[in-house]
Amino acid sequence: MNSLETGQFFGVTNAKIQLGGLTLTDTEYTHDYVNWHYHENAYFTFILEGKVLEGNKKELYHCEAGSLLFHHWQEAHYNIKPPGFTRGFHLELNPEWFKQVGLSTNDLQGSINFRNPYLTTIMYNIVKEVKMDAHSADLAIDSSLIRLFDLATGNATSSSMSKPLWVNRLRDLLHDDPARHWSLEALAAELSIHPVHLSRDFSKYFNCNLGEYQRMLKVQKAVSMLPDKQRSLTDIAVTCGFADQSHFIRSFKALYHVTPLTFKKLLS
Repeated sequence: MNSLETGQFFGVTNAKIQLGGLTLTDTEYTHDYVNWHYHENAYFTFILEGKVLEGNKKELYHCEAGSLLFHHWQEAHYNIKPPGFTRGFHLELNPEWFKQVGLSTNDLQGSINFRNPYLTTIMYNIVKEVKMDAHSADLAIDSSLIRLFDLATGNATSSSMSKPLWVNRLRDLLHDDPARHWSLEALAAELSIHPVHLSRDFSKYFNCNLGEYQRMLKVQKAVSMLPDKQRSLTDIAVTCGFADQSHFIRSFKALYHVTPLTFKKLLS
């Protein structure tokens, strides 16, 4: 089985930056199939464009733009790339980085496909900092990454806890069609629970209110479409369920602190 060293990924490396104990790699996936392999460091993979299937010992992840994966060091996996352009952002963490920031290398284990939009929002902000000026943004990147790790650890812990059946059903409904306009009553009816119960208990399992969560999903659907040169901001806004382009821009800036057009240029 292949063992890949720091900064080594299958495909074409567009950029590689070393920041202390972090290695940041922007990679175009060019292999239709990559056989079982592992990496010497723990790392996050964030899909910026396209699609990829990633399998490990337990399951197969269907990833598209905005998908965030984590692999512990020496965690074996394989990749299948469907036809089309696919690009990923990899963030490797060597043992020294964990020591420097006071985190344990064992806080997260195995291979994980995260669906929490808080985590992908943080990762998009890390990508933004890297593209703007990585060498002067190490403080921002480290602090964002620690926050991501804290939330990811909590997410992994809570995922093993007992939850009502409606929680996962609700997550699927919201993620499957972020642009759909749901009323509280319609969601509650779909889940067969009382609207007041849904409203009160939502934050217990999602760490924000229902409106905030849906807005994050809409913005993240939009940001995954920004690299598409054929789409205007107005088209993206309408497709993702925003009332108009102005509403889209305000929501985007609230999460990423730059305009969609600025972010689009950073990703190009």
